[in-house]
Amino acid sequence: MKRDLIDITDLSVEEIDDLISVAEDIIDHPDVYREKCRHKKLATLFYEPSTRTRLSFEAAMYELGGQVLGFSEATSSSAAKGESVADTARTVSCFADIIAMRHPKEGAPLVASMKATVPVINAGDGGHHHPTQTLTDLLTIKREKGRLDDLVIGCCGDLKFGRTVHSLIGAMSRYRNVRFVLISPEELRVPESVRTDLLEKQGIEYRETTSLEEAMPELDILYMTRVQRERFFNEEDYARLKDSYILTPDKLATAKWDLAILHPLPRVNEISVAVDDDPRACYFRQVLCGKFIRMALILMLLEVE
Repeated sequence: MKRDLIDITDLSVEEIDDLISVAEDIIDHPDVYREKCRHKKLATLFYEPSTRTRLSFEAAMYELGGQVLGFSEATSSSAAKGESVADTARTVSCFADIIAMRHPKEGAPLVASMKATVPVINAGDGGHHHPTQTLTDLLTIKREKGRLDDLVIGCCGDLKFGRTVHSLIGAMSRYRNVRFVLISPEELRVPESVRTDLLEKQGIEYRETTSLEEAMPELDILYMTRVQRERFFNEEDYARLKDSYILTPDKLATAKWDLAILHPLPRVNEISVAVDDDPRACYFRQVLCGKFIRMALILMLLEVE
């Protein structure tokens, strides 16, 4: 029976830990994995712009010895003619062994998974889920901090529309003694459903604040996000909120020496380029982790030993 990955909760904690272990083995022994997916094909169906996610999926498949086909925007597919996601998924299943789909509509990859005859990976659906970014974040945290428990995690910026934040909270709330500090303007607070279903229902300690500086000294992880223009209904609200938080070297003065700064990227201006040379800036190492965890995920879903 085929496995899909639509939501990070589709994976058990044990499966996530196994994926991280395989990814770290790939990092240490890349030659062992070079032909693991020979003669296998990945289809990347990207209805929404992407740089890191699409290219890291493609790089992952190539480094496993496989091949890639697909499209990078809806206008270059039959969606422009009105073809449904379900029909596209059934069609592409005839050509590929596994599908990675990004779509602006929440739930589209789930619909695709119900019709596809090959595994479907959700590569981001609107403001909903982005499970492979979450796996990337977990691998990065594990490599930077050496653990996934006993952490204080600060999520800063757009916590309302930020699918990466919602998925990260869902994943990390399953590890022991994890506490969240949610830093955002009032208008971009984390949704009520995340607070009640992911945090309060599971007894996870959290607090909300509008001050990054006030939260900084207690954080082990700072997860920065951009205010996403594409999720706003009007330009005025976006313009008013887009510069709410800008991380600069001055604001890191009270941070722990071993703070890990993550960002799912792309950034606009919410992290100053002056922070890039700080050893605590992990976001470009995070990008590389994305390739390795997607390699591990492709192997798992294709049931390759």
